[in-house]
Amino acid sequence: MSVFAVTRLELRRLLVRPLAWVLAALTVAQLAGRFMLLLQIFLTNQIRLAAQPGGPGYTDLVAIPMLSSILTSGLLPMLPFGLAELALVVVPLLTMSTLASERGNGTLPLWFAAGLPASRIVLGKYLALLLWLVPWLLVTLAMPLSLAHGLALDWGKLASASLGLLLMLAALVAIGVACSAYASHPAIAATASLMLGLALVSANVGALVAGIDNGIVNWLSMSTHLDTLIRGLVSSADVAWFVLVIAVALALATQRLAAERERG
Repeated sequence: MSVFAVTRLELRRLLVRPLAWVLAALTVAQLAGRFMLLLQIFLTNQIRLAAQPGGPGYTDLVAIPMLSSILTSGLLPMLPFGLAELALVVVPLLTMSTLASERGNGTLPLWFAAGLPASRIVLGKYLALLLWLVPWLLVTLAMPLSLAHGLALDWGKLASASLGLLLMLAALVAIGVACSAYASHPAIAATASLMLGLALVSANVGALVAGIDNGIVNWLSMSTHLDTLIRGLVSSADVAWFVLVIAVALALATQRLAAERERG
């Protein structure tokens, strides 16, 4: 059995899981509400903004804030969360059953009996979860893009922000799979994945409060690298950080599964 066969099987499981569909429906509904509020704010202030040379436009006030609350946190405190903030909760809930449920149900040995190496199992499940989340990102982008025919969009900045969110989703999925590989129960995996995601995002805030602006803590924080991409600057160092997190998380999950296979 190949990696793609594992991916296909895991995708079929996601398609019949009510939790995945409920999460998708609720989050898309909230994001639609966010889009309407952002659009209302933009239209209300359009004349004033047009009078400002170099002022923010539709891309800065509607399109990119759909992906993250970073640029609108001070604009309207009660504005619903963006995709980045929702992902911190949604991804752990989706990944918690990846390997922990297989272990709890006693079906993990069946994967080993099929002669599959641990790396293929981990990679196949990882790709299936990522493929499930990509349409979520595309649906979110479709909302602001639906008005692109009548408004000017900064396509480069939007592409950079979209890349940042895709890398964030990929990193969170890898962390969730690793937590599921080590946890004995899905709830424990979800909690661990949620806490790790929150820690990676909020570490930079704590460092800045402590007066540390260019230290190792800032570099370790996901928000440091995500913010740069959200603001339209694509850096190879930021992309490499996400790739490193993904590689380390999947390597740990593979190591755990391989050790479990050897123990029988």
